Amino acid sequence: MTPLSTGDPESIGGYALLGRLGSGGMGVVYLGVSASGRQVAVKVVHAPYAQEDEFRTRFRQEIAAARRVSGAFTAPVLDADADAERPWMATLYVPGRSLADVVEQEGPLSQRELRALGLGLSEALRDIHRVGLVHRDLKPGNVLMTEDGPRVIDFGISRAADGQRLTTTGRMIGTPPFMSPEQLASPRDVTPASDVFSLGSLLVFAAVGSGPFDAESPYITGYQVVFGVPDLGGVPDALLAVVARCLEKEPDARPEPAEVHRLFQELPESDAVGSPAARSPRVPGARGATTASAGAPGGDATGTGTGTSSADTTGTGTGRGGGRRGHRLLLGGLAALLAVTGLGAGAVLLVSGADAADPPGAAASASASASASGERTASLPAGWRPWQTRLRHDHEGVPLDYDEAGCLAQGTALFCGGTGFTVARVDAASGRVAWRAGTRPQGARPIGARDGVVYVYEDPDDASRRVVALDAGTGKRRWQRDIDKSASAVLHDGGLLTVSPRDGSFVDYGPSGRELWRAPALTGAFCEPTVLGGAAYALCATGDEPDRVPVQLTRIARDRSTPVATLPEKSLALGAVDGRPLFLAPQTAEDVYQEGYERPYDALLRVDPESGRVERVPLAYPLTGTATLVGDVVFLVRSDGTVTAVSADSGRQLWQKVTDVESLSAPVVSAAYRRVYFANRFGRLLALDLRTGAEVWRTSALDSPGDKAQSYPPHVLLVRDAVVATAGDTAFSQSPDGP
Repeated sequence: MTPLSTGDPESIGGYALLGRLGSGGMGVVYLGVSASGRQVAVKVVHAPYAQEDEFRTRFRQEIAAARRVSGAFTAPVLDADADAERPWMATLYVPGRSLADVVEQEGPLSQRELRALGLGLSEALRDIHRVGLVHRDLKPGNVLMTEDGPRVIDFGISRAADGQRLTTTGRMIGTPPFMSPEQLASPRDVTPASDVFSLGSLLVFAAVGSGPFDAESPYITGYQVVFGVPDLGGVPDALLAVVARCLEKEPDARPEPAEVHRLFQELPESDAVGSPAARSPRVPGARGATTASAGAPGGDATGTGTGTSSADTTGTGTGRGGGRRGHRLLLGGLAALLAVTGLGAGAVLLVSGADAADPPGAAASASASASASGERTASLPAGWRPWQTRLRHDHEGVPLDYDEAGCLAQGTALFCGGTGFTVARVDAASGRVAWRAGTRPQGARPIGARDGVVYVYEDPDDASRRVVALDAGTGKRRWQRDIDKSASAVLHDGGLLTVSPRDGSFVDYGPSGRELWRAPALTGAFCEPTVLGGAAYALCATGDEPDRVPVQLTRIARDRSTPVATLPEKSLALGAVDGRPLFLAPQTAEDVYQEGYERPYDALLRVDPESGRVERVPLAYPLTGTATLVGDVVFLVRSDGTVTAVSADSGRQLWQKVTDVESLSAPVVSAAYRRVYFANRFGRLLALDLRTGAEVWRTSALDSPGDKAQSYPPHVLLVRDAVVATAGDTAFSQSPDGP
């Protein structure tokens, strides 16, 4: 520990600071003490990162995740404040040296010490995996050696500390000598089995003094991890079997932490030490681990490290499978490693699409051939190029922010709502604004567009609302109709359905503004028009608290409002499959006023519109998140970036993916590319494989999405194959092939 420097705070969050434990690129770690005398390690984030909203979002979520981990061999989070001017986190102070320091200063561990290390680390991984996290940076610098056993640190912390930059394509997540093959191939798609591989490498380091894949450069080390045979020379015979199983290239072949724990329990407690002299001559002798200050919650003394944690336990997108296909999958991760280490691009030829034994020329040819054979031509608007347009055009007056900016498409024209205008027509090829309409500042997404007409809301004053029909070509007003102030307007197969402000009856308008028909209101009910499978319905509730009663599904047609079925309280309408309305049933309808709470749903409800019969299709387990029906798949998107795809027919989970990208939009699906696209509040785009959920590509966040990034939800849509999204008050477009 070093004394406090000039400018260091004297206390943080009620903890008196005694000195510095270390500092790094993301923050400073201090030794602190509580009023009761308890010692803690307090990490304080550097000011520039505190200004990034996305960083704070991730930091807050990682604190919550890390708090779930508790065990004898982990260092728990005790206190934190992600909303402070300088975000901070306090973990239990663990007095002890890192495993890296111990091995460097005292040499390899004895067999008795290795047995204790293996038991402690396998138990720590079991605790971490049990709450749905993957450490992803288990290395000697992140293991503290204490009197009562090893302690794993920096779980669930480093991802938050890297903030936005960590999710940028091309950044390595982990420490190469202790990463798994699949982690090098696709860092964001690792499963708990990746930690077991890292455990195997760490045990070899502890037994011998260097890792099983150490080489002259990080690139060669990464290559050895992916393709090489681990060098186990010098590892005690009793340890060989368990270490070899942990270092299997295929994740499914590795033991789980519980089994590793059992295998270590069976080892003898003798003090036999393996001979380091038995190591292969290819190992240069340099240790691949970094050191950590005692008690610091991370390998670089800041608790930020280079690793990350993830709740991704699906295994989708990893480099499984042998032969040439596995090599191609792993190439992406090694290429990213090249970018980090600054090695020349020519080295990529060593591991491109060919087998390891192929000459470089053959590899290059194979890669080019594969690219040519797999290439598809995107259907893009004529003259398309990537573009970015600010959807802001301020007018004087009191703003009416609906917090629903976004775009919809008709042909190759976009109609977008934004800050300070009702709607704008934007060219989907160039992002050029053709016209804007509206005089009162408001942020509202258009209702819809059809047959050359764009429908928008307009609030002439605080007590009234109307629907306005604009000419799609010119933006000129064609007609307007007053509607109920609290009701919506929806386009269905027959026209535009809304609610009359006079008597609460349903009214349907044609494209010319002519009233097509009316349907009576339900007595004593509050009804919201909706469209399910193109058909006009209403979701109705009676009483003074419509949110606390069952939902009445009502079919709306000329002169008729026909109740179809009664659904449980808080049921969520999704759409329709084969003409049958589909809902999500909540596991509980209880109102929970807690930040971050997401209501769990445990079944799908299919309604026969003729008989009113409601069929309940149970889900395998309760799911949370914003739900969207696309075709016959229900996508649930959680605030932390977890995406779950469920069959609308059977309720079976098709896949689940933890994306590490928070605040995602509802998805849009490209059948041509078989991809699912998302945007987030900060302008990051994400493409997942429709069949498996594996990540295909992602983009960086926008440099400046505008001052509405936190309040406006993001949106994404397709114009032909071009991806168009809105974030904050900015619209932008990206190629379907990624950045």
